[in-house]
Formats: sequence, structure tokens, C-alpha cells
Amino acid sequence: MGYLLLEGGAEFGGRMRDPDLKAIELAGGFDALIRIIPTAAAPDNNHQRAGNNGIRWFQSLGAKDVLSLPLIDKMSANDGSIAKSLREAKLIYMLGGFTGYLGETLKASAAWDAVLEAYHGGAVIAGSSAGAMVLCEFYYDLNQGQVVDGLNLVPNSIVLPHHNTFGKSWASRLLEIVQMTLIGIDEQTGMIDDGARTWTIHGGGNVTLYQNRQVETYQTGKSFSI
Repeated sequence: MGYLLLEGGAEFGGRMRDPDLKAIELAGGFDALIRIIPTAAAPDNNHQRAGNNGIRWFQSLGAKDVLSLPLIDKMSANDGSIAKSLREAKLIYMLGGFTGYLGETLKASAAWDAVLEAYHGGAVIAGSSAGAMVLCEFYYDLNQGQVVDGLNLVPNSIVLPHHNTFGKSWASRLLEIVQMTLIGIDEQTGMIDDGARTWTIHGGGNVTLYQNRQVETYQTGKSFSI
């Protein structure tokens, strides 16, 4: 089993350096194969620019083998060459953007099967904002105004990204309609698990947990369980 990295948004800059460097380390170092999934940026035709930003960012950290894959719709999500590239990756990073589009594109696809295979083989699976949201059992689809099924790598949970800006405004409504852990992740902040559901915070902000009718805030360097 590999590792998970959930980030709150504003990726590829500032104090996101710490969680991303830790992810590279867990993936095997600067020679590790890093593959970026820009799907969430495809609906407004921003996937190439966002993917290239990701390439430049990881290269600036010292990574040597970084590609942004042309995974932009259901057809490409079932492309064999894209699935092969994901299967071989050691760090798979999903960008932010349109959450529902990302979730529906990956669900029941060859690409997602390949991501799971890489994860079970020890790879790091990372997501920022929408990318983090879909990795949970459920996510809040703002366009639909409802909670929908996610990809379920983090059971019984929903991520609230950009928690220090607008994400925290979702909490009161969601607490009325769901009984599960809400994970509020600030921008420029990531949380990495140890493979056994203990998470450690890296970066410039905090993580806020809403669980068991309690609200707890954790700062960088702190660890907790969900």
C-alpha cells in the first residue's frame, strides 16, 4: 500500500513546497516517475496550462521525470497508454478545478484502475482541492448542491478545500445532512498519511476536523487519526 496526500488548494507555489517535497521523498526521490492528472481543469480548457504549471513546479523542486497526461474526458480515461503511464508512476498528482467532472471522468475507468494498482504497489496518490475531494468516500458537488459518491480512498470523510477562505462556509450545511468526518484543509497546506490512517500536516496552514460533534484544529507538524 502506498501513501495519500490531500492538499487544500493554491498548489504549485508558496508553502506547498513542504508537502510536495515529502511526497517526492515517499515516492522514491527525485528520479521517481511523477504523472499529473489535469482532468479537473479540462471543462474550461485550462488543462494544458495547469498541467504545464505542475511540470514546472515539480521540476523546480528537483524532480526529473514529470509528465502531465492528456487525460481530459471519458475516452482518454480509458486509453491504454495513459493507463500504462499511471500504472508505472510513483507519484500521481490530481489538479484542482471542476470536482464533479473529475470524479465522473475517473470513476470506473481504466485510468482509475491503474491509479489503484499503482497505489497498492506503493505509489503516492495526491490531490489538491478538487483532486483531494474526489479521493474521499464522498464529496460535496457545489454545482449540484449535494453530496455524491467519491473514489473512496479515504473512507467516511469529505474534504473541505480552501478552508481558510471559502471552504469553511460549507461546514454548517454539511453537518446538517451527513454524519461523517469533514476535513477542512487550508490553502498551501497538505496532509500525508503513513499508510495506516495516521496523518501529518505539512505546509503553511492548518487542518480542521469536524467529527463526533467536535471541532479540532491541527497545525503543521501535528499528527492525527480520522
